[in-house]
Amino acid sequence: MEPSDSVVPTVSGQVRGASIGAVRAWKGIPYGAPPTGERRWSASTPHSGWSGVLDATDFGPAAPQPLDPTIVIGGVVSEECLTINVWSPRSTITSRAPVMVWLHGGAYMYGSSREPLFDGARLAANAGVIVVTVNYRLGALGFLDLSGAPGAHGVSPNPGISDVMLALRWVHDNIAAFGGDPDRVTIFGESAGGGLVTTLLTVPSARGLFHRAVAQSSPVSSVYDRERAGRVAARFLDELGVTTVAEARRAPIDRIVQAAAALYTAIPTEAPGTLAFAPVVDGDLIPEHPTDVLREGRAAAVPLLIGTNRDEAAIFRYWDSPLLPITTDGVERMLEDMRRDEPDVAFPSNAQVLDVYEGIRRRSVGLGITRDIAFRMPSIWAAEGQCTVAPVWLYRFDFATPMLEVLHLGATHAMELPYVWSNFDTMPKDPTFRLGGRRRAQRVSHRMQSRWAAFAHGNPPDGPDGSSAWPAYELEHRSTLVIDAADRSVEDLDRDLRSGWGDHVLSFR
Repeated sequence: MEPSDSVVPTVSGQVRGASIGAVRAWKGIPYGAPPTGERRWSASTPHSGWSGVLDATDFGPAAPQPLDPTIVIGGVVSEECLTINVWSPRSTITSRAPVMVWLHGGAYMYGSSREPLFDGARLAANAGVIVVTVNYRLGALGFLDLSGAPGAHGVSPNPGISDVMLALRWVHDNIAAFGGDPDRVTIFGESAGGGLVTTLLTVPSARGLFHRAVAQSSPVSSVYDRERAGRVAARFLDELGVTTVAEARRAPIDRIVQAAAALYTAIPTEAPGTLAFAPVVDGDLIPEHPTDVLREGRAAAVPLLIGTNRDEAAIFRYWDSPLLPITTDGVERMLEDMRRDEPDVAFPSNAQVLDVYEGIRRRSVGLGITRDIAFRMPSIWAAEGQCTVAPVWLYRFDFATPMLEVLHLGATHAMELPYVWSNFDTMPKDPTFRLGGRRRAQRVSHRMQSRWAAFAHGNPPDGPDGSSAWPAYELEHRSTLVIDAADRSVEDLDRDLRSGWGDHVLSFR
């Protein structure tokens, strides 16, 4: 617990971590001032620091959020949530290792860096990298634009994005003391965390804070304009029972969470395919819609590893979640709303889209359409633009254990996460291995970690020892890695999808 190398200096003060085996860990290090009181909905600012040595052996609290039995955060939530965690292989004490900064998912509403799934010990040790995980504000506190509301003094349209930016600056300023190289930082994230990654690629003020990016199941296009965000903000104040930002800043945190939960369900129910809380094109921090910037090859010229899962939408049906439309009616309403949102875009006809799913069981067509418009096609459009300015590697994760196939979940949303982290059995009542498949899963995990690690080290993400080559995605060949019990590279895997959905980026604005 107390080897000398567990005490590390940071710009805010010294921190003491723990050393266990081959890995050292520091948890719950504050990087931002508590965003409470007058700081609610303001851009984050650096922590003022501390005297003496801060004990950094336990995680900080999760951001305020509704409790969800599928997300293991220990029930510890607080607005004083801006903390960071670091895992470092002991071999990096005197060297500078690549750094991987994780941004967790959760529909911009849920999640935490304290989830057991995101324990970075195995990834750090196996990959020879410094692993950093970040807490940021969620829901109405992190992704609600109150800048147009009455009394909006000091309000930021994207407080959650400002948190992540501040955390990346903390990494730049401090990670060398933990054995990391501030000039070799890879950001990686899944779902909403992947959305943060693809958005940050288009944020001018984020350039130089990271040098590689991994976007897993990113909702690339779920970024909205200020008009839509303003309508959500007005509804939030209504739900909260206040009229000004000053009143909202005085509201109890449990009321904030309750009001946010009501909108989280209501907005996608009324407007299928949209989220209540998401990044906002504010004209400043996020000057343009990220899909436009990525598609046109104007994002930061950093290498990108991007992909989705074969059965993304299945878990949303399993959970009966309002976030993605599954029924025929919901899908048709979503497509019609998208056409109305962008009347100048050459939107494919329903017949053209349905041709893509010919031969698929009728009850699965909605799952396919939702999967592709929410995740797969936006990732392809992003890859097509980004590959003109930097190397890109595109994947599709297809592996599923027998039990997940029996449950009709397959390789659904978030199912690749245990394979990247090599952390299985972290969820309560997890059915994944009830019908076997653990050994194959561990082999898949070994290959995935090796690929992600190679990418973070600045190399092509080929398999262990250079096996299983993964060709870069280029417009001439469009190579895609299918990750399964045995990986395989396929040329233009998504040809039919691209033909059906067309070349124009389709999204809500």
